[in-house]
Amino acid sequence: MKINITANNTAAKTIIFPLVDNEKLAENLSKIAKHVGLSAETLQQDFKAGKKETLTLYGAIEGLEKVYLLGLGKAPKTIDFVKVFRSFFYNSKKKLPNNVGLKLKLAGLEAYTEQIVNGICLAEYEVGIYKTDAKKTAEFFSEETVLEIQVAENYIESAKKTAKIGQATAETQARIMALVDAPANYKYPQKLAEFAIESGQKYGFDVKVYDEKQCLELGLHALLAVGRGSTENPARFIVMEYLSTSLENQPTATLGERSSDLPLPEQSRRIGLVGKGVTFDTGGISIKGSASMSYMKSDMGGAGAVLGAMELVAKLKLPVHLIGVIPSTENCVDGNALKPSEVISSYSGKTIEVIDTDAEGRLILADGLSYIKKNFEPDVIIDLATLTGNCIAALGYAAAGLLSNNDELANQLLEIGQETGEKLWRLPLWDDYKDMMNSDVADIKNLSAAPVAGAITAAKFLEFFIDGHTNWAHLDIAGLAFGDSEFAKMKSATAYGVNLLTAFLRKY
Repeated sequence: MKINITANNTAAKTIIFPLVDNEKLAENLSKIAKHVGLSAETLQQDFKAGKKETLTLYGAIEGLEKVYLLGLGKAPKTIDFVKVFRSFFYNSKKKLPNNVGLKLKLAGLEAYTEQIVNGICLAEYEVGIYKTDAKKTAEFFSEETVLEIQVAENYIESAKKTAKIGQATAETQARIMALVDAPANYKYPQKLAEFAIESGQKYGFDVKVYDEKQCLELGLHALLAVGRGSTENPARFIVMEYLSTSLENQPTATLGERSSDLPLPEQSRRIGLVGKGVTFDTGGISIKGSASMSYMKSDMGGAGAVLGAMELVAKLKLPVHLIGVIPSTENCVDGNALKPSEVISSYSGKTIEVIDTDAEGRLILADGLSYIKKNFEPDVIIDLATLTGNCIAALGYAAAGLLSNNDELANQLLEIGQETGEKLWRLPLWDDYKDMMNSDVADIKNLSAAPVAGAITAAKFLEFFIDGHTNWAHLDIAGLAFGDSEFAKMKSATAYGVNLLTAFLRKY
């Protein structure tokens, strides 16, 4: 699909007018009424601009065949533009022609071009890619399609730039949704590694993948312990690094070397991302119930967010230094599988008593966090994981849990989450919860005995492995990476975190 930004009237015979339910609605409807040859009273009676409300007008004058009025509701937030346009174009893409005009100028919506284009492009994604009778891409999203967006003259250049960002963001989000939605036999640790390698080669960031033997040499004992039950698909440790071309003349280490020994450009910070990459989680010996185990293909949602952020940051050529680490494994049941009561080592050298093998995500994150801290010394570390059901019990499906040892970082992430619609809510990281992770036989245990505060105690476990880093945030995205929507009959991927992380890097 080609997107044209113009200040002129479009030649398209199908026009979409997005409208907000505000004090200018009656005036805007009157202008449209004149345009399509109807009375203003009729339009005002039939269309109230409620969120996702549509009104279709046929046989309009001036050579138009069809006009859509699309409601945005009262005082829409930034994310509402994504949601409304994705919904409309998803439900209409099979009947829209390959030349459509979108008039943002009338209602003064040019400032939301990025979100509008993002929502439109996301509408192309379909979950059922493995169906044998899967239909081809809707004609509207073919290469021949032209979407003409009309804006005010003074918005032309800014709208062109933001439209490209919205489209690029949607393309990466769709790739991540397809990855998270992929079933276990199509997605395993090596597949995540191949995704990273392909993305790095295409968009310009370095990727190093460590196989199980190399993981052992590195000392990634916690990752390998979780992966012992998977005999066919062994663990992989993925390390990615992007250095903006604007910083490329500055001294830098090769991937995997100790970047912290080198000076940073002025006002540049190293940002480290760690994503949980459990491509399928049975719970191991502490096996899960069967009712929802099929959804455990989504237990690499944190890894998906990191992969997506790396790709999008490189695609947009943001002036940042970004490192992404993904410990990836399956958590399966086998005679070699990790058993409750075992004491295992970790990359940090600290020992862990395994109380529950279904608390495996924090084990592999422990190695990921220790590795990125020791080898790269990022100024900021953010990890993302579909980690605890307790976080869902606390926050439901509206927000992810945020736990951080740095108020400034936490506030920045909270602000960005509100802007992107990927909401966060801060939970305490107080030392009051620290003793709940004490072990009699090891340095720490992986699960508290108390049936409360599970999301917090999981974060306290992770904090044990950041080696005193003072600018760290943990995002528990268990309820947000995979969920119900109008775009699938069952739960499906959301690409949660991709835009959140990229927007954070764009702003801060």
